[in-house]
Amino acid sequence: MIYIFLAEGFEELEAAAPADILRRARFDVKTVGIGGQTVAGSHGIKVSADITDVQISVDDMDMVILPGGTAGTKNLERSPIVRASINYCAQNGKYVAAICAAPSVLGHMGLLNGQTAICYPGYESSLEGAVISKDPVCVSGKYITGKGAGVAVDFALKIVEVLGGKEKSQKIRKEIQCM
Repeated sequence: MIYIFLAEGFEELEAAAPADILRRARFDVKTVGIGGQTVAGSHGIKVSADITDVQISVDDMDMVILPGGTAGTKNLERSPIVRASINYCAQNGKYVAAICAAPSVLGHMGLLNGQTAICYPGYESSLEGAVISKDPVCVSGKYITGKGAGVAVDFALKIVEVLGGKEKSQKIRKEIQCM
């Protein structure tokens, strides 16, 4: 299962694009409301998550995705369940993807040491130990990072490529007319 964490103040595009594109690619995805079922994004769009954070299980966890947004990122970082899930993935060779401000959570946890990563401009100092990429989407080890909302579709397609291969990613890219 791929879990996409939605914390109050999350960037809507950065959550919706991966959820949509990964489901198109036939991956098992659940959105997870941190602190409740209904979560408001940074632009006031309320989303009803598939499950809440207390319903998460590491037994079927294959990957976690962290959308950004300034407030959303701070709320993700405050969540013991989010941090425990990231640690589980890191310790068990599972992928962790983060976009915009959210790679800062990984940096603060010391997970980006020696990795190449990208984030929203101004958050680079929080990517502790990372080599800052110039690419809008970056894969390094088991970490996938993206620059911001403008690359949310490319970020999602890169996740599909990493998990399911380039052919699957290209098929989805063509279907959604993202050439």
